[in-house]
Amino acid sequence: MPMVDSDVTGVILVGGKSRRMGRDKAFLEIDGKTMFDKIFSVFSENFSRILLIGDREERFANYHVPTYADLFPGSSLGGLYTGLFYAETNYIFVSSCDLPYPSSKVISHICPLVGDSDAVVPKLAHGYEPLFAAYAKSCLVPIKSMLEVGNYCVYDLYPLITVKDVGEEDLKSVVESPYSFINLNTPAEYDAEKGKYYE
Repeated sequence: MPMVDSDVTGVILVGGKSRRMGRDKAFLEIDGKTMFDKIFSVFSENFSRILLIGDREERFANYHVPTYADLFPGSSLGGLYTGLFYAETNYIFVSSCDLPYPSSKVISHICPLVGDSDAVVPKLAHGYEPLFAAYAKSCLVPIKSMLEVGNYCVYDLYPLITVKDVGEEDLKSVVESPYSFINLNTPAEYDAEKGKYYE
C-alpha cells in the first residue's frame, strides 16, 4: 500500500531536453538502475496515482501511467502547472527525472504537511528545492499568470503563494544522506556519481 495520503498525486517531469547532458538523463544508469526507474520505484511505493508530464508518451509507454504533454512547453514551471492541471487530487508531489537518489523518507515527511499552505518545499543551505516538493491546486492561477507573461522561474512563484519551508535540520531527522536532492545535468556530474550509491 502507498505510504502517502491518497489526496496527493505523484508527478514526474519527463519533458526536459537534456541539452547539457547531451543524452536522455532519465535513462542514464546509477548503480545499475536508470534514474527514472529509481524515481518511479519510489513514487510507486508512496502514491496510488502517478502522472508523467512531458511530450514523450512513446518513451514511457511501458510504465502504464498517464502521460501528458506540457500545456506550456519548455520549463519546469510549465511542467508543474501541467501536473497540477491534470491531477485529480488537490495536491501533487513533483520530482524531476534526474535525481539519482530519491528518498521515500523525504516524501513521506513532506506530504503530510500539506493543508494550510500552497506549497511545502525543502529549503537547504543553498536555497529551495522546488522539484522535490508538494504543491496545491491553489497554485494554478499564479503559475498561469507567470507563464502567460513569459516568467518561467519557479522561485518567483514563492512570493505569490504561501510556502511552508522544510529546513535542513528538519530533513536531517528524516534522512541522514545529504544526497537526496542531487540532480545531474552534465556528463562530468554523471561521471562523478556513476558507480556510487548512498543510502
